Amino acid sequence: MDPMPHHPAAPVGAPTLSRRRLLGSAAGALVLGVALPGRAVRAEAQGPAEGAGAIAPKPGTRVPAFLEIRPDGTVRFLSPFVEGGQGIATGMAQIVGEELDVDPARFLVECAPPGPDYAVVNGIRMTGGSFSTRSSYALMRQLGATARDMLLRAAAARLKVREAELTTRDGTVIHAASGRSLAYGALATDAMALKPNEAASLRPPETFRYIGRPVARIDVRDKSTGRAVYAIDQAVEGMLYAAVAHAPHPGTEPVGIDNEATVRAMPGVHSVHRLPGAVAVAADSWWRARKAVEALSVRWSRPKPTGLDTVAADFSSDGLLAALKASAEAGHVAEAEGDAGAAFAGAAKVIEAEYAAPYLAHAQLEPPSAIARVNGDGTLDVWLPNQMPELFQAVSAKVAGVEPDKVRLHSPMLGGFFGRHFIYENGNPFPQAILLAKATGRPVKVLWSREEEFARDGLRPLSFSRFRAALDAAGHPTAIEARTVGEGPIGRYFGVLMKTPVDPSAVEGIVEKPYAIPNRRMTFTKVAHPVTIAFWRSVGHSMNDAFYESFLDEVAQAGGHDPFDLRVALLKDKPRHLRLLREVADLAGGWKRGPYEAEGGKRARGVALASPFGSETATIAEVSVAEGEARVHNLWIAFDPGSVVNPAIVKAQVESAAALGTSSVLFEQVVYRDGVRQSQNFDTYPILRREHMPAVHVRIVESGAPMGGVGEPGLPGVPPAILNAVAALTGQRVRTLPIANTRLAGA
Repeated sequence: MDPMPHHPAAPVGAPTLSRRRLLGSAAGALVLGVALPGRAVRAEAQGPAEGAGAIAPKPGTRVPAFLEIRPDGTVRFLSPFVEGGQGIATGMAQIVGEELDVDPARFLVECAPPGPDYAVVNGIRMTGGSFSTRSSYALMRQLGATARDMLLRAAAARLKVREAELTTRDGTVIHAASGRSLAYGALATDAMALKPNEAASLRPPETFRYIGRPVARIDVRDKSTGRAVYAIDQAVEGMLYAAVAHAPHPGTEPVGIDNEATVRAMPGVHSVHRLPGAVAVAADSWWRARKAVEALSVRWSRPKPTGLDTVAADFSSDGLLAALKASAEAGHVAEAEGDAGAAFAGAAKVIEAEYAAPYLAHAQLEPPSAIARVNGDGTLDVWLPNQMPELFQAVSAKVAGVEPDKVRLHSPMLGGFFGRHFIYENGNPFPQAILLAKATGRPVKVLWSREEEFARDGLRPLSFSRFRAALDAAGHPTAIEARTVGEGPIGRYFGVLMKTPVDPSAVEGIVEKPYAIPNRRMTFTKVAHPVTIAFWRSVGHSMNDAFYESFLDEVAQAGGHDPFDLRVALLKDKPRHLRLLREVADLAGGWKRGPYEAEGGKRARGVALASPFGSETATIAEVSVAEGEARVHNLWIAFDPGSVVNPAIVKAQVESAAALGTSSVLFEQVVYRDGVRQSQNFDTYPILRREHMPAVHVRIVESGAPMGGVGEPGLPGVPPAILNAVAALTGQRVRTLPIANTRLAGA
């Protein structure tokens, strides 16, 4: 599968203007653009003032940084978040449009350039962790209300009436008493001169027309007709294309090229380059660059024996798993409650189990690419798919050897998400594009082949946990212990910000479970991976909930209890979770574990709960087994994110997360042998095929709890529900993923 653009390369226009320049617009538009530094200085010197410069630069509060209302009534919104298929552009348009009183369909949403105004997530700007909407909901509502208030005051002055006499309707200010009205675009100049009021009143929820409704995606037409422009489609004038061949073993370097002159003479080739851990060819087309780089005869250095992101020649995933299991280092306490030691000493029964999950690739549809251009004034433009613009701006500056304010970062729509675009070292081509642009003096677009993508992708970590549970005479759990060994991506990338040695991304889904087990002790022991690890959809929850919820079924079986009934008993004081359990059972037509007869043979069901990213889920899976292989027929998911902005997007996100969860537990794995990844393309990295896709039934339950995440929470409950269903049907407890590695017995 060659990563050729799906339509001719879309030319990139003029560079996005810096946050220190006005965004600009046609005459007469309400250009709520970023205030010039001089204006802010004058405002401080002169005291309170009218106009865009009068608002303190608190992240997320300055209307000027976000909105441009145009004469034709369209609204340009600079989003602090990157659209990558999760629907955040539509969600932002709904939230701001609700308070601004403009139909979301009239919004043009673009990703904002780097700048402090957009650091709305606790002073940090990122798109991930299912945090975008819930972190910005209140701020974006207030932003829309503030802009509407400015327009109302401008209209009151123009019409010479009291503001209280005016109303708005879809981009128009109306004076009902006189029958007069003014479009927002016509009020732009007057409104721009007013001092924004950050305390502008919000609409009562009972009057909402957009929030809480299944508003159509504003990007669906462009995506359906091929007009959507991704990084793979972009081009700039005078651009060279570059293809890359990485070292066969990470940590090795090119020490010589035996046929460089021959390759330089190939058609269209501009130049041959050595890069850190790679070689590259720049040419007048990507296909010519790829054929040339494949023809290079490269001599590589010997692999280093140790070091981060250095893979020894004898490294294997089996060997690493054995090392995790053999680790005897005392762990750091991740959760402790009660006296687990005493509970185990007095237990009527003690059970133990070990669980492991493999490395996983992102396997996104769009291969990684980036464009870099070094400008004559010493500035740098980088077109780069990413989930943290300010971070990637800083890293780009470091690679180029310039200050961050010399880098203009452009963040296109992502053709794949799942944490893939948090990777700023090793698994990303943008540093190569910058180095090649500097070396050639031309803009350069680096596009990785599918094989290079699989070879360099940052992986979900291989993980291991050992569980113990103490049961009383009635078979109820009185204590649980878990020892997790490995490494998580938060510690890898943001360890300097952590205040504890326990990496939360390594233990989430094991700690802070809702069940009333009085004595708990969970520990974490760090063992670093020699390969590049990364965030993956639902991060640690993607495997840890599978471990915990599967082990809880083992606890139920050891105690002679139905797993659904045991969960009900352990959640008797947790009404939110108990309601979800009952909702998912109702959605599934009632709980029955099985095995039971169904069309085509015997089936069984498994149940699981998960509490990821501020939301709650309950999942029931129905499976059968044919020729030693598990088939998932139905997934029923009750999903409680507290409250929702767009139920259609929520449902779509839960369905897509369920598909990925099913794929991961059934098939997916990255295996290392002799220091090399064995998966080089989709033919050697099995993913969910059409015939294995179950029917997914979703029920949204709005409990009124604080708003939780949406994009990732639908995944974690799926793997354990499937594992528990397989165990119910076959009597085989699969503890090492994926299920495809185990030949299942027929029911």
